[in-house]
Amino acid sequence: MGGRSGLDRFLLSGGSGVRVPLGVPYDGLVSRPGCVPSPASLMPRAAGLGSRVFREICAEDDVDLQPTEIESLCMNCYKNGSTRLLLTKIPFFKEIIISSFTCPHCNWSNTEVQSAGRIQEQGVTYTLKVRSKQDLNREVVKADCATTTIPELDFEIPAYTQKGSLSTVEGLIDRAVAGLEQDQPVRQATDPEVAAKIDEFMQKLKKLKDVENEFTLVINDPSGNSFVENPFAPQKDEVLTVTQYKRTAEQDAQLGLKENETKEEEEETPGNDIETLRNEVLVFNTNCPECNAPASTNMKLVQIPHFKEVIIMATNCDNCGHRTNEVKSGGATEELGTRITLRVTDPSDMSRDLLKSETCSVLIPELEFELGMAALGGKFTTLEGLLKDIKELIVSKNPFTCGDSSTPERAEKLEIFGKKIDKIIAGEMEAHIILNDPAGNSYLQNVYAPDPDPEMKIEKYKRTFEQNDDLGLNDMKIEGYREDIITPQ
Repeated sequence: MGGRSGLDRFLLSGGSGVRVPLGVPYDGLVSRPGCVPSPASLMPRAAGLGSRVFREICAEDDVDLQPTEIESLCMNCYKNGSTRLLLTKIPFFKEIIISSFTCPHCNWSNTEVQSAGRIQEQGVTYTLKVRSKQDLNREVVKADCATTTIPELDFEIPAYTQKGSLSTVEGLIDRAVAGLEQDQPVRQATDPEVAAKIDEFMQKLKKLKDVENEFTLVINDPSGNSFVENPFAPQKDEVLTVTQYKRTAEQDAQLGLKENETKEEEEETPGNDIETLRNEVLVFNTNCPECNAPASTNMKLVQIPHFKEVIIMATNCDNCGHRTNEVKSGGATEELGTRITLRVTDPSDMSRDLLKSETCSVLIPELEFELGMAALGGKFTTLEGLLKDIKELIVSKNPFTCGDSSTPERAEKLEIFGKKIDKIIAGEMEAHIILNDPAGNSYLQNVYAPDPDPEMKIEKYKRTFEQNDDLGLNDMKIEGYREDIITPQ
């Protein structure tokens, strides 16, 4: 057992894990031989059990935390084997279902990971520059709807051609090579020329593991449920770029998402003018991001003094008590970007109101810390609330600080970072909080208003081409667009 990975120890040995409670009925889940229950078939039966079904992953041996074993058909020798199901919850990755099949007759095995959580509001793209062999050891959670590409080799693994996996960068390459090798004997017999080209390409893939030259790994997941490890957390990773984007209509269709309202219903909705919205709290139905139970989201237009109008959305779940809020800018992108620098000298600074838009990054030079755009989404909170959210994101919710992925050095490093955040909140450590928003839609309260704040500096700057590209402004044409319209003769 010493040579197996953490995932193998969970599933193949029957060791630490999470078992569905005995009260969950399994009739109908395996009505046909070989049918492994899907997340969709498990979720209705587990809806009433709440957090008892998806427990956080744990490395300790516990009698009550075991995988569930189900008899199923082996698709290799067509005899009965066994499937182990582990329903667990990983920070940053929500709920997942890990399944492992083994056949005692032909020794065939298969392991896969399926997401049991909700689809995220935005898609995500991870771009990793692999420069050393240490980068090959980065842990990767790849959903089945994610597309993996290596531009240097013009290589792509399309979505839905592989099952979801919990692996490393090296593991993704090995899995791609194994997939290409699978039908090589048949190709060599039927089309030797194609087989020779595939052999040559497989050698190029295997050579990537030597990292003689830098290459790029891109994982594009429209569901937003994939993840690539940052081993330098909480510091910024220079070789890893995370980009969140709005899904296209085609991607929504592939994920099975639907619009809640039709165009006819929107036209029939009365009172949709801006004055009515300012005086009304809109309520629409949604699902809780934690327990997936039905919940309601309230939306309201709010005017912030000495700033502008914003849209605040708040979700409250009656089932599990989870609460969340998000802020969207109610206006257009400003002509100039805004950089706000606050020198924290007193605990009273923690009570300053703060509006962080989705395009705003946060820097704390004393901690050598930078939080990129869209990492925490839009927030309307206080300075103390922002620092607590940063600590929770970097320390508490970091998936690589517990279990087999944790190392003492990394855990100690993050613990020191959390203590420094606590010192800044308590006023025991002076620091500078920098809000850099290229869109100019972020705000920090001036407690001396309308007089200038001696501890706060607000700068306006012209955006770079890259910042305009991130905001999508380079593709917009707001002047002379009628010139491109060709009038038919």
